[in-house]
Amino acid sequence: MSSDQQEHHDPVETICPYCGVGCGIQIQQGDDPGDVQFMPWGDAPVNEGRICIKGGAATEVIDHEDRLTEPQIKEDGEFREATWEEAYEYVVDELERIRAEYGPDAMGFFGSSKTMNEENYLLQKLARRYGTNNVDNCTRMCHASTVWALRTSLGAGAMTNSMRDLREECDLFWIQGANPGEQHPIANSQYFRQAVLDGATVIQVDPHANKTTRSFKIDDTERHQHLQLNPGTDIPLLNIVLKTILEHHEDHPEDGWIDEEFVEDRTEGFDHLKETLEEFDKEAAAEECGLPLEEIELAAEKYAAADNAAIFTGMGMSQHACGVDNVQNEINLALITGNLGRPGTGVNPLRGQNNVQGTCDVGAMPNVLPGYQLVDDDEARESVEDVWGFEIPDEPGLTNVEISYAAGDSIQGLYVMGENPVMSEPDANAVAERLADLEFTVVQDIFPTETAEFADVLLPATTWAERGGTVTNTDRRVQRMRGVEKVHENTKHDLEILTEVGKRLFDDGDDLFDFDDPEEVFEELRQVCPSYHGMTYDLLGEEGLHWPCYELGDEGDPFLYEEEFETESGLGHIEGVQHTPPAETPDDEYPLILTTARLEEHYNTGTMSTRSPTLNRQTPENFVDVHPDDAERYGIEDGEYVRLHSRRGEITLEAHVTEDTKEGVVWTTPHFAAASANRLTNHVLDERAKIPEYKAAAAEIEVDVEPLGETADPAADD
Repeated sequence: MSSDQQEHHDPVETICPYCGVGCGIQIQQGDDPGDVQFMPWGDAPVNEGRICIKGGAATEVIDHEDRLTEPQIKEDGEFREATWEEAYEYVVDELERIRAEYGPDAMGFFGSSKTMNEENYLLQKLARRYGTNNVDNCTRMCHASTVWALRTSLGAGAMTNSMRDLREECDLFWIQGANPGEQHPIANSQYFRQAVLDGATVIQVDPHANKTTRSFKIDDTERHQHLQLNPGTDIPLLNIVLKTILEHHEDHPEDGWIDEEFVEDRTEGFDHLKETLEEFDKEAAAEECGLPLEEIELAAEKYAAADNAAIFTGMGMSQHACGVDNVQNEINLALITGNLGRPGTGVNPLRGQNNVQGTCDVGAMPNVLPGYQLVDDDEARESVEDVWGFEIPDEPGLTNVEISYAAGDSIQGLYVMGENPVMSEPDANAVAERLADLEFTVVQDIFPTETAEFADVLLPATTWAERGGTVTNTDRRVQRMRGVEKVHENTKHDLEILTEVGKRLFDDGDDLFDFDDPEEVFEELRQVCPSYHGMTYDLLGEEGLHWPCYELGDEGDPFLYEEEFETESGLGHIEGVQHTPPAETPDDEYPLILTTARLEEHYNTGTMSTRSPTLNRQTPENFVDVHPDDAERYGIEDGEYVRLHSRRGEITLEAHVTEDTKEGVVWTTPHFAAASANRLTNHVLDERAKIPEYKAAAAEIEVDVEPLGETADPAADD
């Protein structure tokens, strides 16, 4: 039993494996190792004992019948059970062969936001020791554009503030492209709603009505606005807001809508913003957004007049070919009004997975090392090389989407830890076709995912409940996870697998992968990640710490940039941006706009959540929201099955006729394998962040189709 495990029947304090809020829960193991039960953790630091439906059901999948329990090797197209020795030998031999035949850049490595900091740290170290920067994680599909914009313009690719200071100090929540009521329920109920009860205003910008604004129960008051814009028009809307503030300041400088002192002392680029908006036509932009101009101007007034206004941003902003510009415009708004560097303000991305923040922090990305140090920065790279003892490639590698699309061409092998690109990446049918062309694929996971079908070797890992390590939540709080005993004897912890592969692959006497437990790995991570340097397992304790912690004894910062920004100049960067329409817009062949989002009851590719009986009872299969006017035009009845098409594929699913979506806009989810939205989504990328444009694609509906059966997802039969 490891130091992170407790006596057999004692409750264990750990962190929920689903979204990025970082809720603490307890788990207790019975006499049967597979009998692991959820228990509330009453004084957990983030959620204070409360939990959402996913967290409460998280233990249901720990001993699911689909668990991978033995290593498997594919022979003649079929998997057979193998020993760990066979599996390790095969993996190492193939990695060595590919490097010898094609060079190290012929391999790609996928980290996972569902695994821990220590495991992702080791995976990216393994990739770089192998000789490539082709390592990435699912933030590429979620928040890569947010990380890029925040890091470039402010200094750090993370929430500027903590949920606690936002609850206590924020007067206005500007929520754009995010739906915390659905996707971060405890943050919404424990923090945001409490601030609303204390008088805060909510402005939500989203093409789809959802649980967030309804949860505040202020729909009919002046403290609530829902700006239901057309998908892909976030830049025009924010440019209206910005120009409205600029115009008002010219006429009424005494009102303080622009914080002149803050702009003068702490920012650069303000003149560029003014020049960009000089000829900007607000009336035409409002028409493009599909909203009355006066509604947007009213929202601008509310934000600018608030004492402390905070922006919350999500995938509705980031998952566009102009995602970096979308987030930059939010940064512009915060900077010109001085809403940064103090409690209750800031620009705050809400992270989707329980460790998507930490996976980026520890360097599982192709362009950065731990602590967001650029791989092409000689000084930063050499400082990490001094600790690791080997040279790191000095050019950024490929992102995961680029790796998938180069499969069978420049990429010949893939190492996948806890990811499911066949479900998660856009244009998923094409991804599957390309993965089939790889010479070698190893999948390290807990379930036989859709990606596992393309593997040559399956390595059975343990679940989140069976091992220890650290994860980093959406507001930069690093917390410890602790595990119970292994449920299946022949599974191995991800850390154990990676250390063994590393030791066998790089048997050079340097002990680069000789670690006995997660704490030893964390101790090395501290040496190469400046923002984690002041943390230890003992100091993390039960509360955790917000990074940055630069020195031992630092208590972490609940909010960033109080005195200066972490840019080269120390100034916050303002940059005017102009509208870029989605790559696909409606036409005669595909007259609808398809957009996507997540559900409260499910999670990402459904690998865990669709195997939960509790969650499947809530939502057993995928559906598409259709506006009543579109339903009438197509002849669609509520509850009828339809076929949704794009240029990349089609899915069959149930139609929900609702005014939650706009006319001309259809809305669905990526959670269900039998009808995943990502068979339809567009793989066009943001040029800088390389994030795909999931949120806008041209689509068409076909009616009079047969339903798929009682459930559209095979995993939901349990």
